[in-house]
Amino acid sequence: MQWVLVGLGNPGKEYEHTRHNVGREFLLACADDLPKKATVVTPDTFMNKSGSAVKPYIKSAKAAEQLVVLHDDLDLPLGTVKISFGRGSAGHKGVESVERAVKTKNYVRFRIGISAEKKSGAVKKPDVLGKFKSSDEAELKVARKSVKEGLEILMTEGLGKAMTAINGR
Repeated sequence: MQWVLVGLGNPGKEYEHTRHNVGREFLLACADDLPKKATVVTPDTFMNKSGSAVKPYIKSAKAAEQLVVLHDDLDLPLGTVKISFGRGSAGHKGVESVERAVKTKNYVRFRIGISAEKKSGAVKKPDVLGKFKSSDEAELKVARKSVKEGLEILMTEGLGKAMTAINGR
């Protein structure tokens, strides 16, 4: 079965380079370099309606196991990527919409950190519709590389190896 890769974000020029669109933009940045054929989906719906764009590609719980959703995560510091499977949405409206549409949580998620880290180590939560600053580019580059590597490992060696390689960073 072919992978279905979904980059969550909002459509429209005004949302380009915003924190909320990091899943969409990272997927588009690496889609041409992936090792296996995959269906790449960037919903033309707003974030909280993303499930309607995913539903036509995922017809069963078994098919959902080949679904990969890339999205922003407020709880992770900028530059961090975590791969998960079967987890709850943690309040992310786009993820909630996908879960409702595919009727399962059993799919792969690439959670991409968008929050600044304070000196104390705590995460400072930004406005998700805010644009990235030029000073964020180094962390974004690290995260883009992790996403690309994670997708390559997932598609060639499986979920366990991808999680081990990426989540330990």
